[in-house]
Order: sequence, then C-alpha cells, then structure tokens
Amino acid sequence: MTPAFVAMLARELRLAVRRRSEWAQPLVFYAVVATLFALGAAPSAPWLKIAAPSILWVGALLAALLSLDRVFRGDHEDGTLEQLFLSPQAVSLLVAAKLFAQWLVIGLPLTLLAPLLGLGLGLDGPVIGVLVLSLLLGLPALILTAGFASALVVGLPRTGVLLPVLVLPLVSPAVIFGAGAVRAAQSGLPAEAPLYFLGAIFVLCACGVPLAAAAALKNALE
Repeated sequence: MTPAFVAMLARELRLAVRRRSEWAQPLVFYAVVATLFALGAAPSAPWLKIAAPSILWVGALLAALLSLDRVFRGDHEDGTLEQLFLSPQAVSLLVAAKLFAQWLVIGLPLTLLAPLLGLGLGLDGPVIGVLVLSLLLGLPALILTAGFASALVVGLPRTGVLLPVLVLPLVSPAVIFGAGAVRAAQSGLPAEAPLYFLGAIFVLCACGVPLAAAAALKNALE
C-alpha cells in the first residue's frame, strides 16, 4: 500500500466514525429484511430454508446500496474531488482506497452479520461457511460496481432510482453465482465452481473499476 492509499483510507475511516448512523443503517436494514421473512413464515416452513440463500444475498445487495450514492457526492460538493485531480497521485489509486473503506465499513459488517441471519433462516454450519466465503468474494465486487455507478451520476443534482437501475443489471452475475454457491452447498453439491466465478468477477472489478470510476469522475468535473 502506498502512503497516498493509506492516507485516503484513514481519512475515509475517520469520516465513517463521525457518521455512525450512516454505516449502521445498512446493518439494521439487512437484519430487518431477513427477520421479516423468518417472522412471516410458518414455523419450520420448508420454503424458508430453500429461499434463504436468495434472501440473504439480495438483502446484502440492497443493504450495501443504501449509502453508496454518497460515496463521491460529498467530495464533489465540498471541492475535494478537484483537489484529488490536482494532486500528483493517481486518482484511480485514491478511488480504490475510498471503495476499500466502503467495504470495511459496510461490506465486512454485513458479511459478519450474515451467519447469524443464516442460522435464523435454518442454514447449517457448512452452508453458512460457503455463505460467508461467497459474501467475502461477492460484496467487494458489488461495492466496486456500485461505486462506479455512483461516479457516473455524481454530477447530477438528484439520482432517485437512477443509481439502482444502473447497478442492478451489473451486479446480477455476482448475485446469481453467490446465491448459487450457497444453494449448491445446501444440496450437498460442490460449491467451488460458482465461487471461482465470483472470484473472477471480483478480480475484474478490482482491476478495472478504479480506472473507470476515475474517468467518470473526471468527466463529471468537466
């Protein structure tokens, strides 16, 4: 990690500490979504366990999207984005640090909360292990993709439903493979293939999204 990356990461984490309600909101939302499904089902309903992978993955996706609209908006409004482009550091590196901080603040807590919600939905130990692994690979890809979409619309006064419309088609493969890995583990089948696909999606996003997001931010400033 370069000093610029570490400095940007530390800045984002300090801002997150000051805005505790913003990063707590996705966790509460995730817990409420999964709990409502459990409360709405009959005791020991067989469909709940079958639907649990989809519930947990779609809930994690929606929870991660709650605050990603503000990833670059605050920096755009207070002039920080202009300073990033005036600095001698590669903007793509600084964007990567911002998105990594988003994963630490939002993605990692969601991943840690998922096993508890999985137990409530009837998943057993080995399946929960696959769930956690799939989220460790998939949520960074979701956050990176949503960060790119956020960079595309940062110059607009209001995004409304535009950001979800942009993000959902892009993150569909990650959701499909993530929930598919958990369903495969539920059925006693090998889960390696969908996990490999998730890993490939994550690597592609990690390599390409910071560059694409930096270009989108530059276009928004122009």
